[in-house]
Amino acid sequence: MLTNSPIRVMVVDDSIVFGHFLTNSLPVANKRIQIVGYVSNALDAIGKLPECKPDVITMDIEMPKMNGIEFLKQVLPRNPIPVILVSSVNMTVFDALSHGAVDFVRKPDPTANFNRQDFIAALANKVVVASRSKVRIPASAASGGARPMVSAIAPKLQLTSPSPLTMSSTVIAIGASTGGTEATLQVLQDLPADMPGIVVTQHMPEGFTKMYAERLDRLCKLHVKEASNGDRIERGTVLIAPGNQHMKVVRIGTSYSVSCFTGEKVSGHMPSVDVLFRSMAETVGKNGIGIILTGMGADGADGLLRMRKSGAYTIGQDRESCVVYGMPMVAYDIGGVCTQSSCANIPRVLLNHLNKLK
Repeated sequence: MLTNSPIRVMVVDDSIVFGHFLTNSLPVANKRIQIVGYVSNALDAIGKLPECKPDVITMDIEMPKMNGIEFLKQVLPRNPIPVILVSSVNMTVFDALSHGAVDFVRKPDPTANFNRQDFIAALANKVVVASRSKVRIPASAASGGARPMVSAIAPKLQLTSPSPLTMSSTVIAIGASTGGTEATLQVLQDLPADMPGIVVTQHMPEGFTKMYAERLDRLCKLHVKEASNGDRIERGTVLIAPGNQHMKVVRIGTSYSVSCFTGEKVSGHMPSVDVLFRSMAETVGKNGIGIILTGMGADGADGLLRMRKSGAYTIGQDRESCVVYGMPMVAYDIGGVCTQSSCANIPRVLLNHLNKLK
């Protein structure tokens, strides 16, 4: 799609009031957005697809007749249209992301006061990003299996543990945005439990990160939790930055912990990948490993470059496997990436590197 070409958007929401709010507000927020259809449930949306020919769909999950997840299962394998979820805080968001939705926003409570301008601006931006994204169809859609987003190449290597001192002094930092919830899962679920401490910043609204961490904890061998201020970075544990808080790595004595705090947005985000990666460069230095995954924009690129300059090993997701090749592209272009790899192969690259440490 050309940079300035119209973006045809279909809105699917069972609330007529909220649906009309979206259809009236999105074209005002971004002149490129053209509303080509509104329907109140996913079953009707399927029937409207040939007529409306949308470039992007915004969709609630819980709707009558057919829910959003069933829509994704039926439509995306044969018609990979980018879908943005507009949903309340609910674990079903992650189920929908695992079935190919590219992004989500938190649906505001219509009975509460909320900043309509900020909400619509954020959703309009996600629509633009989604129009340039690749829809990833989960392996389960092709195989009929139940496991979401399995790696195409499972690493055969196991972690041959370096010295305990090396393991305790190594910290792995991962940053991701659009498409990153499933990309991060794909990396973490192929790693053994006996890993150095891992910290993750994923662009995600407040309220979702705890559920996301719980989902990863169920699907991975590693222990995963939403970070709290002062949590220690420990072997076998993954800490997820809380929504609406920055997270950085700090050193206390001979160990590392995380500091979680609110403040101004950095590189347009809170939590910001740059905040995490810059703290890794300053605090962990050559003992750090940085991984930048799919996402729009440049958040994390400068931080990853600083990590590499401090002696850290850095990995960037490659273009072909990214939902949006933005953050990894900028990091690669400015020299912040030591190695590029597909998402499926990043665990192998990471384990190879760790097995060389002494």
